[in-house]
Amino acid sequence: MALRLAPHEKAAGPEFSMKKTIVLLPGDGIGPEVTRAAAAVLRECAHEFSHQFEMHEFPIGGAAIDATGTPLPAETLDACRKADAVFLGAVGGAKWDSLPVGKRPESGLLELRKGMGLYVNVRPVKVLEPLRGISPLKPERLGDLDIEIVRELAGGMYFGERGSATEKGEERAWDTESYSTREIERIATFAFSRAESRSRRLCSVDKANVLSSSQLWRRTVTAMSTVYRYVKLEHMYVDNAAMQLTLKPAQFDVILSSNMFGDILSDAAAALVGSIGLVPSASFGSAAPLFEPIHGSAPQLVGKDAANPIGSILSATMMLRDAFGLSLEAEWVEQSLLRVLGGGYRTPDIAEPGQRAIGGSVFTELLREEMLRSLEHAERYGWGV
Repeated sequence: MALRLAPHEKAAGPEFSMKKTIVLLPGDGIGPEVTRAAAAVLRECAHEFSHQFEMHEFPIGGAAIDATGTPLPAETLDACRKADAVFLGAVGGAKWDSLPVGKRPESGLLELRKGMGLYVNVRPVKVLEPLRGISPLKPERLGDLDIEIVRELAGGMYFGERGSATEKGEERAWDTESYSTREIERIATFAFSRAESRSRRLCSVDKANVLSSSQLWRRTVTAMSTVYRYVKLEHMYVDNAAMQLTLKPAQFDVILSSNMFGDILSDAAAALVGSIGLVPSASFGSAAPLFEPIHGSAPQLVGKDAANPIGSILSATMMLRDAFGLSLEAEWVEQSLLRVLGGGYRTPDIAEPGQRAIGGSVFTELLREEMLRSLEHAERYGWGV
């Protein structure tokens, strides 16, 4: 797809300039590496389109534990609440695995979501045409994969009552899955609206044949469907949904799920496009939206320049489009990315046999060069080429 502007628009100029504050949370493992890639892309967009993106870095996760003794310092949360958007790299690692659940790096992420009122997570899973061959599915099964998983982010088992006890010499632990009607309605409202803007198909995933919380989930979503009459609603048990994602993923458009089910399904869906390093995400709520790749901290890759920056870069384009309304800038990055991939450049996780893999930093620099090349071409010959 070529970049196109309406006849009255320009590529850049002071009348289109925008000033935004972005908080960067590099975190742990490969988080700092992929955050640098996203920041480089955002800075290029700001420079070439006359925007002002003020970026400020704060600690979170294991890095924050080492520096301050807590996975989410008050200063970090305060900065995030005041920002226009937040970018997160990754949290966690074996170094902190021995800490209690509430003190580990991941608890900082959960507290950040809670503190910022983030209750929606959107994970797009879309096959990138130059990478169609790395999908583990046959082409006829993969189809034109382009789905969004809308995951509830502030409730369910991850935030429910938990504990452990020893009874008659045997240890027992529990985590509680709990949802209220209000929590379900607000995430379903987002999912229905998202479906309305796409192909008007929504699949709500639950386990209503076993779980009381899922029965409430299904009743509530069904009742809401009367308001969204133009959206075709389907219900599916989570085990069947996992199977259908493997058998025929293109049957889905927007998938709505609880916190835990969405966590599992979105990681499984990432495998369909060939690598978890390719998948971005965005979280929305009552404060600034947060954007992050879904791949995790991958400590085994630290220092090897082997991390795939694509999920991070696509998270940055989600920020441009969904947080700032900068669709042209987002498309500029995405089309440049497709051309780099079309040129055969690959990071180790997506390299096919016989292809030479390059480091994540090299890939990012090639993308930056392609962005500048395409911008120069567009300014010389027009954006519709």
